[in-house]
Amino acid sequence: MSEHTGTHRQPAAPVDRDRLTRLLGGPDLAWLVDRVRRRMARDEPLTGPVTLGAPTSGQRAAVEGLLGRAPGAGRALNVRLDAVDAVLRRSGVSPDGLAAAVTALTGPVARLADVREREERAWRDAFDPLDELIPTHRPELADWAERLRGDGLARRLARTPQAAKSLLGDTAEALRRLPAEPAVSLPAFAASTFGDAHALDDGTPLATLVLSGVRALTGFPDGSGAEWRREAWASAGLLKDALSATVLTLCLRGSPALDWSADEGEPAVLTLRQLTRHPPRTAPAVVRVCENPAVLATAADTLGAACPPLVCLQGQPSAAALTLLRHLHAHGTTLRYHGDFDWGGLRIASALLRHVPWHPWRYRATDYRTAVTATPLASPLTGTSTTAGWDPDLPAALTELGVRIEEETVLDDLLADLGQ
Repeated sequence: MSEHTGTHRQPAAPVDRDRLTRLLGGPDLAWLVDRVRRRMARDEPLTGPVTLGAPTSGQRAAVEGLLGRAPGAGRALNVRLDAVDAVLRRSGVSPDGLAAAVTALTGPVARLADVREREERAWRDAFDPLDELIPTHRPELADWAERLRGDGLARRLARTPQAAKSLLGDTAEALRRLPAEPAVSLPAFAASTFGDAHALDDGTPLATLVLSGVRALTGFPDGSGAEWRREAWASAGLLKDALSATVLTLCLRGSPALDWSADEGEPAVLTLRQLTRHPPRTAPAVVRVCENPAVLATAADTLGAACPPLVCLQGQPSAAALTLLRHLHAHGTTLRYHGDFDWGGLRIASALLRHVPWHPWRYRATDYRTAVTATPLASPLTGTSTTAGWDPDLPAALTELGVRIEEETVLDDLLADLGQ
């Protein structure tokens, strides 16, 4: 840190350290010395009064000894810095006055303006790893890096410029290696890049920054939750728990295993790992998508190898399901979706629609009304209402009729469509 400069210069005349210590260096005057240092750090003049509330008798006595007079009997203790400066100069204890005395007692005083300037320079330097990465390796991340400078995320995560430079250096190293081709597990990537398989675990500052950069790199949309993070990592070829996320298919082709299953009319279970490493090589014109496994199982039993391509979400769309459906949509496939006619079913359908476009498959208000008419013993509708972006009339119909229609209830209609 630089020494206090300006009007409070370092002493040119010698300070009588022994007398200064006895006069100003005792514990009962520490508060006064501290006030002076703070003023010096802010480049404020050492004039005018300073006040200490509720002083002890020792603090009063110390001020009396310093100034050679009683400081007064008020509830607060007031000391004029001009008077202290004059005593120090006149006595010869510190010929250059109060600033020189405090510096001799406690060491050089750093100017806050200098400290702030150095800190801001250090924060600017902390982003050097991104400045080195972007021009030559990742120019597409320029806007992301600029946002990162401005939104304070790196500062909040790292706390200090030194920690931020290290953190951003690791972030740059990870983004330099992405996307991973072929896809690898997230822990394996972390281990090979940082020597620590847990370096990119959820909640770590490094994972937060790298995932932010991954989304900028791949254009992955905003979201939240564990499933969303799984998909975001997968968009850059990093598989998080890549074997537990699965999707069911029937008569979908494009790999040796899928082709065999389609020829046999048997359902196939695809993992996220398979889909990111070896997605289907072909994409049919139309793929139907259902919510419940019972639909796919019955289609396999009834139609077998004659069934057109069918995908089952098994409830909320998994990372594997979304990866497959995005792949198919990107290669020209039209997706047609059907789910349960209840509030939970509408939420699942809406969640899918936020990630990939689809068209209704017997999943409009008119289809619901027809199903209700054909199902006199349908269960009552429960839960909290929601919207349906593909058919705004559907929530109103559910509210009006007040019953839920599960996919299994309209299974004959769905099988009829598949059998055409």
